[in-house]
Amino acid sequence: MDKEFIFQLIEKIKDTKIEEIELSTEEYSVYIKQYLGPKEVISQSPASQVVNIPANPIVEVKEEVKKSKIKEEQKQKYHVIKSPLVGTFYRSPSPGAPPFVEEGDMVSKGQILCIIEALKVMNEIESDVDGRVAKILVENGQPVEYGQELFYIECNRMYQNILYHTWC
Repeated sequence: MDKEFIFQLIEKIKDTKIEEIELSTEEYSVYIKQYLGPKEVISQSPASQVVNIPANPIVEVKEEVKKSKIKEEQKQKYHVIKSPLVGTFYRSPSPGAPPFVEEGDMVSKGQILCIIEALKVMNEIESDVDGRVAKILVENGQPVEYGQELFYIECNRMYQNILYHTWC
């Protein structure tokens, strides 16, 4: 009997008027009691350990998002480089090698900023603008999602406008 089974059992009975249920196997014994007031489930393992689980468990998916020092209003003046795929973020071409870029570095269009490994394939992520790396938002070796913000680039608007007739 695993935790998933216990949670499924709780889900099945939480919307019913069942107040108590007891299940026993050779290995485990589970006793669930649902109160009208504060609802609580008591689960006992063979070692007589009591585990309190809410009868109406709230499953929260928490995504840790690093808060950037750049305020939301300031963020609009930066060009955002986002992950084009799901994978693992690497700042350097190999372990021990210097990172492709550091915060404060000037970058040009087409310059490699990082690598994202997906299915054992190393995908180079390039800058699509000229400018300065204002903020690196992901730590080396961390997983990234599709569309996740990776870098804030402070565009060299004057250079962009004159040479490429485009704005960041």
